[in-house]
Amino acid sequence: MSPTPPARRPRLGLPRRAFAQVLLTQVTIAAGVAVLATGLFLAPLSGQLDQEAMRRALVIAQTTAQDPAIAEGVLHTRPSPDGPVQREAERIRRATHAEYIVVMDARGTRWSHPTTREIGRRVSTDPSRALAGRQVMEIDRGTLGRSARGKVPLYDTGHRIVGAVSVGIAYDSVRAGLLGAIPGLLAYAGGALAVGALAAWLISRRVHRQTRDLAFSDISALLAEREAMLHGIREGVVALDRSGRIRLLNDEAGRLLGIGDEAVGRSPDEALGAGRTTDVLAGRVTGTDLLTVRGRRVLVANRMPTEDGGAVATLRDRTELERLGRELDSTHGLIDALRAQDHEHANRMHTLLGLLELEMYDDAAEFIGELVGEHRATAEQVTERIEDPLLAALLVGKATVAAERGVALRLSEETWLPDRLIDPRGLVTVLGNLVDNALDAVAGTAHARVEAELRTEGRTVVLRVRDTGPGVPEAQRESVFTEGWSTKEPPAHGKRGIGLSLVRRLAERQGGSASVGAATGGGAEFTVVLPDALGDPVPPGTEEARGHQAPRAL
Repeated sequence: MSPTPPARRPRLGLPRRAFAQVLLTQVTIAAGVAVLATGLFLAPLSGQLDQEAMRRALVIAQTTAQDPAIAEGVLHTRPSPDGPVQREAERIRRATHAEYIVVMDARGTRWSHPTTREIGRRVSTDPSRALAGRQVMEIDRGTLGRSARGKVPLYDTGHRIVGAVSVGIAYDSVRAGLLGAIPGLLAYAGGALAVGALAAWLISRRVHRQTRDLAFSDISALLAEREAMLHGIREGVVALDRSGRIRLLNDEAGRLLGIGDEAVGRSPDEALGAGRTTDVLAGRVTGTDLLTVRGRRVLVANRMPTEDGGAVATLRDRTELERLGRELDSTHGLIDALRAQDHEHANRMHTLLGLLELEMYDDAAEFIGELVGEHRATAEQVTERIEDPLLAALLVGKATVAAERGVALRLSEETWLPDRLIDPRGLVTVLGNLVDNALDAVAGTAHARVEAELRTEGRTVVLRVRDTGPGVPEAQRESVFTEGWSTKEPPAHGKRGIGLSLVRRLAERQGGSASVGAATGGGAEFTVVLPDALGDPVPPGTEEARGHQAPRAL
């Protein structure tokens, strides 16, 4: 058997939870601050105690030197353990709790000392400055050890220097004062540390709730993943704070809106200027899948409020999808037109076959010419005024369907629409539903006629469809746009009342409107207004301009 590998010893390290890490960090900081504050207080305290001890020694020396008996004893007696100078100096020493009081003559010979055998000997430290008339404060070492000293000259009645007085305060007493202050300082430091630890615990609990007990490494990973996701997705994301200012902008949003990081911290009005895109981002226009225009791009915008009072807006680019779908939609329109022509085409072919069998060749040629001329005239009339291929194909097909139903479908003289539609598929849906509704309204009436008008007012497209039907009563003009409302029986396979409701929803989604009124001469007139429905003009000579040329006549 293979030997069992030794068990791994657990590694010691910082706790992973954010709550524990914050608490440990703050307690460590509080303890470090307490220790540092104590050290910073003790460092000058030691110097202050030394200064206080030296000043005290100097004051005792001055008081001793002013005693007349001291100077008289130095002048008229000999140094002796029982002499008057020794007795007076010891009395003062005991009264002031000094370590020693040494009285010396002008040669530096001691006349007093706590140790009597030192009397009559020369002092161990240099007395020259005091004997020269200067007062001295110092920390020095003598026969009794390290002490805080004060030295002053000794004057006689004639103010002549006859000696000096040296007073020492034991350095151990200074150190004892310093050590005595430490417990109080530690008590204050401990109290400050306890308050800091409590504050750290409260802050850590708040961090715990806000971070949902995640480790800092997890939070860092989430932030990195969020940044990678925001800047990697092919959808624009704009986050706004509660004051309506941009606080986050991913790369795709910057590309779609044509702005950069300089927009962060500014409001949409400041960063983008006035326009529908700004209104959508600022929340002044509400709804889902709102169409907006930014430069030459068609954007689908959605805005969702957040819990902190801000909002997150997403932007999708529909420009490329529009370009790819134009050919497919155009093909679908042509297929619908061909399907509508199928029945009539069969009848015409049967008529032509009959004329040929009856050998009425001239009549057959005339019949073919009339058919071709009618179709060409209809196609040319449409393509001259409608440059968008989707709408042109739709109207040609609807004209064929109308002719089969005995209805004349015409374009008004004011119709003209360039090939710069931002949402041609939406306009195809709107126009198709309105024309179908008008054809149903005039079916079975005498001199049935439907007229379509498409014109521009700047970047706004105005679409009107008039018919010669019975019209819409004024009391029902709002109800007709309600989903499910219809004057006809629903078919077995579905329901009616969808087309006009869809028309209004599409119009309002683009910031426009849909309404119905009475047409001149009777009938109904439906009006749809679509603001910002046209893109910027394509500069001539560019690749896009060559790809958006007006279609040829059908």
